[in-house]
Amino acid sequence: MKNTNAKASEVTETTGAETKSALPFTRKNYVLMLAGIALILVGFFIMTQDKEEFGFGFLGITLGPAIVFIGFIFEFYAIFKKK
Repeated sequence: MKNTNAKASEVTETTGAETKSALPFTRKNYVLMLAGIALILVGFFIMTQDKEEFGFGFLGITLGPAIVFIGFIFEFYAIFKKK
């Protein structure tokens, strides 16, 4: 019984020391999100620049989708990044 009271006091001390902001994201998160969106748009633009028929060249099949994928990974990183 005594151990559960000690654990409860530890939890309140830990949560009492933390400061929570009103907004879920910081300015850095938003900047990273904008960079991810820019990467995604650049990847789609690169895919449109392929001169092969139906976009089956290097730009349309390899480089463009790879940059779009990196942009989405960047977005996930920006969303899950904490202080």
